[in-house]
Amino acid sequence: MAERRTERVEVEIEGVRSLVAVDLEESPLGWLARRKGRDGAALVSGAQLVAGERLRADFTRAGMTPRLTSDWSAVARSANRNAAGLSIPEAALAARQRLSRALDAAGPEFAGLLMDVCCFLKGLEQVERERGWPARTAKVVLALALDRLARHYGLAEAAHGPERTRMRAWKAGEAGESG
Repeated sequence: MAERRTERVEVEIEGVRSLVAVDLEESPLGWLARRKGRDGAALVSGAQLVAGERLRADFTRAGMTPRLTSDWSAVARSANRNAAGLSIPEAALAARQRLSRALDAAGPEFAGLLMDVCCFLKGLEQVERERGWPARTAKVVLALALDRLARHYGLAEAAHGPERTRMRAWKAGEAGESG
């Protein structure tokens, strides 16, 4: 059996930061993040990858993945709590709410594409075929969708702020005085 290639990515959900293993062989975003464009930059940036994987994590936590067989584990134990102190049904509901807010922020133009690529793990060629788009169109539209999603999550490639800020205090000790 071939070993799966995973990468650890830091994700923050509702103030809780955690490292998540991303299966780069499974995710279309992982594949795009490893590929370089003509300019030498990755086709999907780090912020875009984290945003897409965060959407997928909420989709999975919400229990929205399609099942191929019957689920006989329907007895949910409400006494079981996760790290945030939520029961399993509460955690699933919270994940659905986060997913809904993220897709609303992406807008109706991008929500379906984000669901297809990030959550249902469809490749770009399949998306283009299903939607009747010209070749290589999905890559451009996906980049725009992931940018909007990253902005919703507050993710950026670099921190930006003012060049200079007002000096608030300047204090120097006298000779022989320590800090």
